[in-house]
Amino acid sequence: MHEAALSLGIPQWKVTLQVLYRSALPGILTGVLLALVRISGETTPLLFTALNNQYWTNSLNTPMASVPVVIFQYAMSPYDSWHSLAWAGAFVVTLFVLLLSILSRAILSRKGASS
Repeated sequence: MHEAALSLGIPQWKVTLQVLYRSALPGILTGVLLALVRISGETTPLLFTALNNQYWTNSLNTPMASVPVVIFQYAMSPYDSWHSLAWAGAFVVTLFVLLLSILSRAILSRKGASS
């Protein structure tokens, strides 16, 4: 399709935007979704590298706050109310991944139906 569009005299930037990206969109979106799911599921590296800071920081050389670390800390606490918050945090992360997946599939199905 790339060579056919170029042979028709369409500029390279237009071929890239209208032909290549459109045909590669499902693969790009699947890769982004898999990356987000992988990031949300990779809690072990965060537990060892985030150093358990409770506050937001802009520096990469200081401990950072993250949702999986807070969920882990609350789940390991002796308080029942913190256990409920840990379950709620895990639910929010799972719901975020689910909604992102549904939204992306809806966008892809709409793009596929229009072309």
